[in-house]
Amino acid sequence: SNVHIFSGIFPGVLLVVLAGLVAWGYQAIQPPPPKICGSSDGPLVTASRIKLRDGRHLAYREHGVSKDVAKIKVVFIHGFDVCRLDDVIANYTSPELVEELGIYFVSYDRPGYGESDPHPSRTVKSQVSDIEELADQLGLGSKFYLIGYSLGGQLGWGCLKYIPHRLAGVTLLTPASNYWWPGFPSNLSTEALYKHPPCDYWSLRVAHYAPWLTHWWNTQNWFPILGAISKSPHILSREDKEVVAKLIAKGVDNMEHVRQQGEYESLHRDLNVGFGNWEFDPVEMENPFTNNEVSVHLWQGDEDILVPAILQRYIAERHSSWIQYHELAGSGHFFPYLDGMADTIVKTMLNDKE
Repeated sequence: SNVHIFSGIFPGVLLVVLAGLVAWGYQAIQPPPPKICGSSDGPLVTASRIKLRDGRHLAYREHGVSKDVAKIKVVFIHGFDVCRLDDVIANYTSPELVEELGIYFVSYDRPGYGESDPHPSRTVKSQVSDIEELADQLGLGSKFYLIGYSLGGQLGWGCLKYIPHRLAGVTLLTPASNYWWPGFPSNLSTEALYKHPPCDYWSLRVAHYAPWLTHWWNTQNWFPILGAISKSPHILSREDKEVVAKLIAKGVDNMEHVRQQGEYESLHRDLNVGFGNWEFDPVEMENPFTNNEVSVHLWQGDEDILVPAILQRYIAERHSSWIQYHELAGSGHFFPYLDGMADTIVKTMLNDKE
């Protein structure tokens, strides 16, 4: 009868439909291949670059006095959705101070950003290794200063863990906390996560729990995506809005350059590493400097919406014996761009007896 024929066909049809949905889903979550700088269909190489041991290229920009005469050598680690051109400390430190103190700055594109080759299996440790190799190939000597901003500041914890013997001084500017570092009390990390607007805490959860979905999540049109990618004003404090308005008026926007090799290798992989499972926990870190011979400074605005101050205070208190904490009242995420702030940060970094 027809019923038997239909019941015989139905499971087969269902199977085909399910297989089709799985295939479509798989295609939908696959990121497009990156457009590698210097390849036939990729962007042109315009930056100075070094070739790393594993064959990847790392693009960098030098600033300040020449490294041959420099007394102070500083490596700057950029944050999320920016590049080597956005070294706020090099760009905003007064030329007089740079000359007087003999400061050389180098900023570089982290993997997949700007003109640095993507690194498909990048980790916190591999990115620290990139920094050390950059310093060695540029001849910065046995020790250098390190300044990390935002998600680049988060990488500063990696440098403190893996290469403390190379560091002359460390400054972390509103370094992003990973809400899943085990050392945070769970109620505190949950409270901090929920300080974000829903589109942000969902995007961060996807990066942590389902990293294979990060690309799809931040490129689909069904739900709001991470505010830092969509450039939503809800992630900016009152002060941040003023700072950003000034930057826009000056024409400071490197976004096309930042993302030119593809959003997956730059932004999405950055989220997966930054908010994934780490191989160590900065909250539980021991002081890597036995004689406190190296100063570590942590700066934070108390109205920062992107990186809530609540977790920063907890880390700073846990490490109060070796980290100097500077919290700025009324400031948001972009405080380093405020007039005179870069000079203050540099002087503090170099003056142990503040």
